Parts: sequence; C-alpha cells; structure tokens
Amino acid sequence: MSIEENLEKILEVTKNYNPVIIAVTKYYDNNRMLEAYRCGLRHFAESKAQDALEKINRIDDTVKSQSIYHFIGHLQTNKVKYVVGNFDYIHSVDSLKLARCIDSEANKKGVVQKILIQVNNAQESQKFGVNPKELDNLIEEISKLKFVSLEGLMNIAPLCNDAKKLQMLFSEMRELKEKFKLKELSMGMSKDYKIALEEGATMIRLGTILFN
Repeated sequence: MSIEENLEKILEVTKNYNPVIIAVTKYYDNNRMLEAYRCGLRHFAESKAQDALEKINRIDDTVKSQSIYHFIGHLQTNKVKYVVGNFDYIHSVDSLKLARCIDSEANKKGVVQKILIQVNNAQESQKFGVNPKELDNLIEEISKLKFVSLEGLMNIAPLCNDAKKLQMLFSEMRELKEKFKLKELSMGMSKDYKIALEEGATMIRLGTILFN
C-alpha cells in the first residue's frame, strides 16, 4: 500500500483525537520522507544525530523550512551539538546532566530548545528513561534552565500484546503529564498508538504502519 493509503487509514482512527502524527523516517530515505510530505505530513523523527543531520541537509530548502523535526533516539552528551538547533523537539532527555548540556549548547547557538523528558514507567532495564519517582526533582531543576523549554513527557511502551498493561502504562503517563501541567505527551507507535490515543497521547510516532 502507498503512504497515502496508509495515512488515510490512520487519519480515520485519529480524527476524534487530533494528535500530532510524527512520521518516523529513521529507516527510510529522503524520497519516502518527501512522499509523506506531499501527503500532508509535516512532523518527522530521526534517532541518530549525525545520520539525521546529513539527511536533513539534503532536503530542499522549502520542504525543510516547512517541516518540524523530532529527535527520538538516545542522546549522548557528545552528540548534543548536532541536535540542538537542528531539531525542533528532543524527546529523549533522561537526565539533568543531558538537560544542562542541551541548555549550554542552546545558549551558544542563541536558541531555546524544546525538550520532552523520557520516562521509563515500565522500568525496563534495556531502555533509557527516568523513573517516575525522579520526575519531581528533575522537572524542578530543568525549570531553572534558561535555554530549554520543557514541553512534555515521552515513553516507549514494552513490545507486548497485553492491552491492559499498555493501557495502564499510558494512563500513568497521562496522570504524570497532568500532575506537572505539561502540554505534550509523546507515546504510541505503530502497534499501540490506538491505545495511546485513548489514554491521552498528543503526539504519536509512526513508522512501519505508515511506510510499509
């Protein structure tokens, strides 16, 4: 099926929720990204800093200026310089050290960088993200940074078919978003975005369901 046909099906599901649909292009070349753009999508996500920057720099200036870029991969402090100012949102902030590094780089570049805190509320050892119990202190410290704008929270749910478990985890994320009065909640991918929407996702990150 074409991206256009896939998107029509997705929009039918999302029409009552009106989330930001982020096309995850990390496994796809610029031709596929441009096809998604022509179908009306404007939000695109990558997860490897330097590879992503090379792709972005090859995009036509008009398309680039009208697109919004999200960095969703694990971000090491030595790669921050490639991401700050080149991506509109960084979804994967998982420590105060990283937030401070982003703040410092944003200061150098004269920008205010939008970020989301990645929360590992499933507490999976193989995934990054902060424990929900650490959020109070982390958000308090991030709020002191001048060149970072905390927009919301992000999580990556376990790969499982247990709808009740996913519902519980997404619901926890919504409660955290509301507790801290944040705007965005980035959760839900190709296999679980419907449950994420039901539980309050404002941003969904779609790759295979859109491009395959």
